[in-house]
Amino acid sequence: MLKTVRKAFQIDDIRKKVIYTLLMLVVIRVGSQLPTPGVNPEYIQNFFASQTGDVFNFFSAFTGGSFEKMSIFALSITPYITSSIIMQLLTIAIPKLEEMQKEGEDGRKKIAAMTRYVTVALALIESTAMAVGFGRQGLLYEYNFVNAAVVVLTFTAGSAFLMWIGERITEKGVGNGISVVLLINIISRVPLDLTTLYNQFIKGKGLASGGLAALIILAIILALVVFVIGLQDGVRRIPVQYSQKIVGRRTMGGQSTNIPLKVNTAGVIPVIFASSLMQTPIVIAGFLGKGEGTGIGSEILRGLNSGNWCNPANIQYTWGLIVYILLTVFFAYFYTSITFNPLEIANNMKKSGGFIPGIRPGKPTVDYLNKILGKIIFIGACGLVIVQVIPFVFNGVFGANVSFGGTSLIIIVGVVLETIKQIESQMLVRNYKGFLNN
Repeated sequence: MLKTVRKAFQIDDIRKKVIYTLLMLVVIRVGSQLPTPGVNPEYIQNFFASQTGDVFNFFSAFTGGSFEKMSIFALSITPYITSSIIMQLLTIAIPKLEEMQKEGEDGRKKIAAMTRYVTVALALIESTAMAVGFGRQGLLYEYNFVNAAVVVLTFTAGSAFLMWIGERITEKGVGNGISVVLLINIISRVPLDLTTLYNQFIKGKGLASGGLAALIILAIILALVVFVIGLQDGVRRIPVQYSQKIVGRRTMGGQSTNIPLKVNTAGVIPVIFASSLMQTPIVIAGFLGKGEGTGIGSEILRGLNSGNWCNPANIQYTWGLIVYILLTVFFAYFYTSITFNPLEIANNMKKSGGFIPGIRPGKPTVDYLNKILGKIIFIGACGLVIVQVIPFVFNGVFGANVSFGGTSLIIIVGVVLETIKQIESQMLVRNYKGFLNN
């Protein structure tokens, strides 16, 4: 692998792309440390110290700690992710957007421009909510219109700048820019989480007990990584046969191919949807300073808080984990149903003279694809649930308050594999071995 890396850097084009990507990542990490004007850092520290569990760990992991510091990149690229999801859903629901997407490169450019506008609008809304919600409670040294406006403009500009960096990485660097930005934010939190685990389970312990704890933690992490790799690369291949036809004196067709259906068809989207839906009420309550009472509303919020799940002292709140699992499975089916159209695939196969062996073209093919897809979605959703639940159990039973969870792990593995394959393909074009080859 080291030899391959050396040869990769010998290729001028790849070397420039890698260096450009690394420089952009340096800019991101520097920006994550720059404080927002007018923000009281002591309030932020006290606020996060008062939070039980991991109510804001989802945002902390996605922003690389910028949210905790209220830096200029506090919102990170979360508005862009939300905007992309919204536009993808609207493309399915609005025929005009669907037609625009099918127009080719020009249509995709128009949708990309709309996505940018929606991103800025969402960033403006989120930054305003934070400036007003937290500002009234002491986030700002002086809560007035000017200071609040500065915070809103800073957060919005920071999110828009990160979106621009992501697009530049996609254009001039390696990998998908937005995914790479998200990756570096998540990875930046890993050393802190490992330090937390070390201080809690290994530091001050004897050689035997400390070594055993380290081995168990390492085994759990490695097992999850291997499982996620298998989940991300798992594919169900449906064979497709194309009929032969005679064109002039030549025989065309007669080839065999397959339709690759990923086991994890929806990716990490179901987890993000479910987490966001369950944490939104908690975040809103945090902005309003509510949720610490003894009423039914506060009890519901505690159940939605993943920090209370699987905790032997508050086992009654584990019902929230069951709701979370059901939501993950639901969104897995929902998202796949709007992004994967078996009817369109069946029609394209029929037009091209293709068919699935043993299955008639038309409606029987659609029914067969729906049947296979239903089984695959369920297996993929169960895999997502396993990856996500294990960290919750570990945190609840042993009290390990870390932000590194199943969602982060899926994103890290997926982005790393995607980037490696992209570099590998560029090297193979130049007759070099890739990262995945010996």
